[in-house]
Amino acid sequence: MADTRPRADIEHEVWKAGLAAGLGDARDLPLDAHLHTIRSPDADAMLEAYCALAVERGIAELAITDHVDFDPTMPAYGFASFADRERDVREAAARWADRGLAIRFGVEVTYERRAENEIRAWLARHPHDYVIGSVHISAASPYKASNVASFVAGRSLADIVAPYFDEVIGAARSGLFDTIGHLDFVKRYLVPHVLPADLAAAPELYEPVLEALVESGTALEVNVSGLRQLPRETYPAAPIVARYRALGGGHVTIGSDAHRTEWFSYGLSEAYRLVTAAGYDALAFRRGERRVAVPIRNPT
Repeated sequence: MADTRPRADIEHEVWKAGLAAGLGDARDLPLDAHLHTIRSPDADAMLEAYCALAVERGIAELAITDHVDFDPTMPAYGFASFADRERDVREAAARWADRGLAIRFGVEVTYERRAENEIRAWLARHPHDYVIGSVHISAASPYKASNVASFVAGRSLADIVAPYFDEVIGAARSGLFDTIGHLDFVKRYLVPHVLPADLAAAPELYEPVLEALVESGTALEVNVSGLRQLPRETYPAAPIVARYRALGGGHVTIGSDAHRTEWFSYGLSEAYRLVTAAGYDALAFRRGERRVAVPIRNPT
């Protein structure tokens, strides 16, 4: 029988179970490339708290990637100014540099194909050290809680995921982003109508998405937030990362996607093990001028 409790209640239990299993114990890792602070409308974490935890746990480098939306109906539309976000990060970077912590000014842009020209122009005017492009769920999305049951009814799995994956392909082909964030984040919203196991049984649905990443040279993010959410697995899961590698994908990165202080570094070690198992020995990142390779130390 499906669990009909609110998503937040279920996911809180998933997170707590993960803590008990050791997913909160990540230490001595080189990079967390996806973090949100109070400059994102859905986050309540203070940047200083992340910095203190990073020093305590030996996470050497952080990218602060608060949300920017271009759809006026989305929560991050006009939420925080570029100047405020940059000031927060640059000042924190200066304060914590002598503690051995590097902090980069990033952004997570919600990609929509119809807004691509606007996004392109905005990024040209607002330089960041590192840019994530992600597809999110809007109020009008078929994957919204009030829409998803009727949307999936009578549709094939391919037709169900097509609107989401088509946008992800557009994001990859746009050439705007260093990384595509949480590649198959849609699976969070499809539970319980479509389960992660259903998608795992149809890896061919991922092929066009992965090929777009490979062809454009855009990095694949292994996003660990799914480990504390309904899918209980990374976005994407290990077999998809391995398939990306087999297709010639040379660039992969890792982000916790934390929005709360208590989520900091949760699941990072698992992601590092996954990436290492896929054959990668470095993460793709950008520190403003150019892409760099961040060597992966043995994950603990």
